[in-house]
Amino acid sequence: MARWCARSGWPVHPLAPRRKTPPANCAACHAPGHSHVDCPCVPAGRWCHGFHAATLDPERIRSWWGSDPRLGVAVACGPANLVVIDVDAHGPSVPTRDRLLPGIAIGDDVDLTGLATGFHTLALLAALRGAPDPAADEDTLRVRTPSGGLHVWYRTPPSRRWLCSTGSSTGRALAWQVDVRAGGGYIVAPGTVTHAGTYTPVGSCRVPALLPTWLALELERTGHADRPAATPVPAAVPSRAREAVAAAGGHREAAARVLAKAVQEVADCAATAFGAGFNEKLNRAAFTVGGLVAAGHLASGEGERLLLDAARYARPGHEQRSLATIRAGMAAGVVRPLRLGGRP
Repeated sequence: MARWCARSGWPVHPLAPRRKTPPANCAACHAPGHSHVDCPCVPAGRWCHGFHAATLDPERIRSWWGSDPRLGVAVACGPANLVVIDVDAHGPSVPTRDRLLPGIAIGDDVDLTGLATGFHTLALLAALRGAPDPAADEDTLRVRTPSGGLHVWYRTPPSRRWLCSTGSSTGRALAWQVDVRAGGGYIVAPGTVTHAGTYTPVGSCRVPALLPTWLALELERTGHADRPAATPVPAAVPSRAREAVAAAGGHREAAARVLAKAVQEVADCAATAFGAGFNEKLNRAAFTVGGLVAAGHLASGEGERLLLDAARYARPGHEQRSLATIRAGMAAGVVRPLRLGGRP
């Protein structure tokens, strides 16, 4: 299994026999203040420091697992360009609804009867975003854990870097009982056997699919991005609005402010999983953008792109519906040019 993972381009390191934690460091690495950064063990081919020692070197892999075939296999997620959604199914008390999906208000009209595990909170997040449930994604590698949980593996471009989290964290977290394994962490490889049981692949797919856009946006929203997106929404809205107005030959700050406000109202709907008058706000923003286009403050294509970026951020997975709303709103707006400061 270690060689299979390495051939897939995923650096591996050993796990202690029948456990899901790395073997103990050598005595020297237990010294106070010792760090993996300047440790001679890693370049010397020892497995001290867990995922920091992960490798693709076939000779090192042969040496490690040849010394003890009972060793389990783990993959260092960051160097492997992997994001693994770790869904738990154990049974602590269910928290209040405001802690189920951090940053998302779940209205009292949403029936949470029967919600008990990370499978439920992940499915709820997907449903609120109008996206498929990752736990049921048959087009990517999924691994059943001995405790009844599930690891859903996704690959991500090297240009993006993501951070780990635990679903019960009061800081960075995706959902209750849903952990994220990414940079700064590792994931147990399929086929590894522990005292609790075997990590068993589910279905026929053995290759991680590309991280879905909607899920990447959720990770961005919840603070998992180590490298932020090139043009984050909504943080870059004001500057992008000014650039769009300037590109059309306009230099009026008023036009940029109107554009930024319209787009920002759409992007801010991301804070609420459903409702929030999203379609109405998108239509109103598109009408305003149409008026800016008609008055010569903005190029039509740039206005549409800004609105669609904001709509994707707020409601991932609804691009076609959002685009139809944008185009209808802009078509209505262009018959009423928005005059600002007497610009012809």
